[in-house]
Amino acid sequence: MKEVLDELDRRRHEARMGGGQRRIDAQHSKGKLTARERIEVLLDHKSFEEFDMFVEHRCVDFGMADTKMPGDGVVTGWGTVNGRKVFVFSKDFTVFGGSLSESHAAKITKLQDMALRNRAPIIGLFDAGGARIQEGVAALGGYGEVFKRNVQASGVIPQISLILGPCAGGDVYSPAMTDFIFMVRDTSYMYVTGPDVVKTVTNETVTHEQLGGASVHTTKSSIADGAFDNDIEALIEMRRLIDLLPASNQADLPEIECHDDSERIDRSLDWLVPDNPNKPYDMKELILKTVDEGDFFEIQPTFARNIITGFGRMEGRTFGIVANQPMVLAGVLDSDASRKAARFVRFCDCFNIPIVTFVDVPGFLPGTAQEYGGLIKHGAKLLFAYSEATVPKITIITRKAYGGAYDVMSSKHIGGDLNYAWPTAEIAVMGAKGAAEILYRGDLNDPEKIAARIKEYEKRFANPFVAAERGYIDEVIFPHSTRKRLARALRMLRDKHMEQPWKKHDNIPL
Repeated sequence: MKEVLDELDRRRHEARMGGGQRRIDAQHSKGKLTARERIEVLLDHKSFEEFDMFVEHRCVDFGMADTKMPGDGVVTGWGTVNGRKVFVFSKDFTVFGGSLSESHAAKITKLQDMALRNRAPIIGLFDAGGARIQEGVAALGGYGEVFKRNVQASGVIPQISLILGPCAGGDVYSPAMTDFIFMVRDTSYMYVTGPDVVKTVTNETVTHEQLGGASVHTTKSSIADGAFDNDIEALIEMRRLIDLLPASNQADLPEIECHDDSERIDRSLDWLVPDNPNKPYDMKELILKTVDEGDFFEIQPTFARNIITGFGRMEGRTFGIVANQPMVLAGVLDSDASRKAARFVRFCDCFNIPIVTFVDVPGFLPGTAQEYGGLIKHGAKLLFAYSEATVPKITIITRKAYGGAYDVMSSKHIGGDLNYAWPTAEIAVMGAKGAAEILYRGDLNDPEKIAARIKEYEKRFANPFVAAERGYIDEVIFPHSTRKRLARALRMLRDKHMEQPWKKHDNIPL
């Protein structure tokens, strides 16, 4: 019996060593952890239960019959994050460069099936060189099986991808279909075709970082939702994100003990909005002073910075936040901001996460660049997302809510449950100056007359009370009571139940 146990111990040790000490050292020299070290950081101590440790590829072409390693380039299993169940796979760059084979794919799809059946989040840690060329179409078939399960799980369980090294070719499409993608600066990159192919086909000379690094995907392409300085930081932040998300679309919202009084008032908010309507202020200050203990997990903080998206807690329970940011482009809605917010709203709706919207929007960004870039359809995505969402929706207008952007930002007319306004709110078709110049063109040559007309328009419409008179605003509230009013509203809406007409699926304007 001892020989059998010794053999098991030997095989386990061999599997845990991956591609061997030399390749592990090479991984460390690049500032990266190994596949198993990453899992140890991500999950609770000693909670990881591994599957398929001894799986090997079945390829016999190009000398592969003589080159086999247990695990075949990916570590799979489940564990807990602060006691909550998650499934995880971690690509092992020390084994065949983490490349995907038929057996490698089968390990991942088995895990995906388990996660879906058991209604628990799945996290993929990517550090790999794409498909295993020696396997040809068998590897491509494996990709297809993974992709199909990404789609089946979408909207049922949270799917998170963490790019911790190269992610190229077919490997990029699985993360692209998950809910969130995060990267590590300087050590991770994503692209469909690498710099050498780009050089051959288009004669462009680019580096890995310029083509698909974290700086590109978090600021320009919007592929990634955030970037971190190293593996450790990224994995710890994933633990924080998992804490905020429900286990599935049928699970309750996570709730933690909270010592921040929900009835707390903050007098400084009474002075947040400047007297000058054209002067910016930081909407993040309002968010941080409203959520529990100032804890806000921002999504896509460096892309489309004129709108803010992320998660906070109220009375220990998660809710989503969408907010215009007056500090950037005056908080105007453009194509990028609309797409960013629409995707976030749809995620929240999938997983029954209430949405709070802070509004200070002067309208949609004008110009040929926006119109040629499809602003109409991109803006419609956000309108569509809010309109179809059945989760609790609370809106607070702090200052400007002009034109069609007023409607789009979770107005009462498209399904806002509770719509509040600060006394500084201005709800109108447009700003007073522009409105007066259109309504009284004949007075444009008389500065005194046009100034009087502007004052007249401001008095009539640059306030929340016209909308409140019609019931479009449920209450005009004191800024200092924002947290208290939000807490009560979220509490009241906990049992909200609403169903849309039956359909196979909607046809969002993609």
